Amino acid sequence: MSDLIKENEILEQIKAAFQVEGKVSSERRTEVFADKTQVSSILLLAKNQYGFKHLNHIACIDWIEENKFELVYILYNHKTGLTLLVHTKIDRENPEMENIDTIWDQANTYEREMREMYGIEFPGLVGAKEFILEDWEDTPPMRRDFDTLNYATNTYFHQAGREDAQDVRTTISTRSGEEIPDFAKKYSRDK
Repeated sequence: MSDLIKENEILEQIKAAFQVEGKVSSERRTEVFADKTQVSSILLLAKNQYGFKHLNHIACIDWIEENKFELVYILYNHKTGLTLLVHTKIDRENPEMENIDTIWDQANTYEREMREMYGIEFPGLVGAKEFILEDWEDTPPMRRDFDTLNYATNTYFHQAGREDAQDVRTTISTRSGEEIPDFAKKYSRDK
C-alpha cells in the first residue's frame, strides 16, 4: 500500500471543515461519518472543491437492531482515482434525508428507489411515488422486517390459476432425466 498521502489529505480537510470522524479504509478509499444535517454540505464541498465529480451510488443499510438506516454516498474523483464514502445514520421510524438531486441529477433515481424500497422520504424529491413497484401497499420490501416468504406465499403460490405451480428444478429434472444436484436441492420447495 502507498503512503496514502492523498487519502489522508482529503480526510483531514473534511474533518477540519466539519468536525466529523473518518478514516482511510484502504488505498484510494477515504470514509467520513457525519450527522445527516452535514451530509449535503460535505457532498457539495467534495464535488466543487475536491474534484469528486462523480456520484457512484447511494447505498442503504437497515440496522434494525439500532432502529437506524445508514446511507452511504459513494463519490469518485477521476483525476486522483480516489473514492470518498460519506456515511450517515437516520431514524428508522420516521426516515427522512435531505434531497441531493440538485447536486447530482442521478441522485434522483437512487432516492426514488430508496423511498420505495425502504420508505425513506427525501423532501422536494421530484418523481412519481411509484417507481418500480406497482400498487404496493405493504412494508417496503428491502426493510429487514419485511417477511419475504410470507409475502411470496400469500401473493404467488396460491393465486387462482397457479394451483399447478411446480418447482422449476423438479420440472427440469423430470423433462431432462437428470438428477437435481445436491447444492440445488436446498432451494427446492419440497425439501
